Amino acid sequence: MDCVFCKIIAGEIPSQKVYESENVLVIRDINPKAPTHLLIIPKEHIKDLNHLINSNVAAELLLVVKKLAKMEKIADKGYRVIINTGKQGGQLVLHLHLHLLGGKNLGSKIIAR
Repeated sequence: MDCVFCKIIAGEIPSQKVYESENVLVIRDINPKAPTHLLIIPKEHIKDLNHLINSNVAAELLLVVKKLAKMEKIADKGYRVIINTGKQGGQLVLHLHLHLLGGKNLGSKIIAR
């Protein structure tokens, strides 16, 4: 498979791991948009949100967000979670992943590029 996240999960590409469980890997984004910018990636290759069918994986992804927000000390200040889906949704890597951003005032709007 030619998926960059699958290669990171397999250890073929180095990454800055923040958290790992049996089903989820969390790494720091290499091009952060905020002081905290983490990628929460299911280890199972799921193309995008439209292909997510396992409710246990969905629940774990969201619960990991909550845990990471506390670990990064942004839970009480506020943070943003983004899931880009499909080309027009801005998804660059075709492997489901959540972006957790925080550590600064992110404003109330998301501006499209």
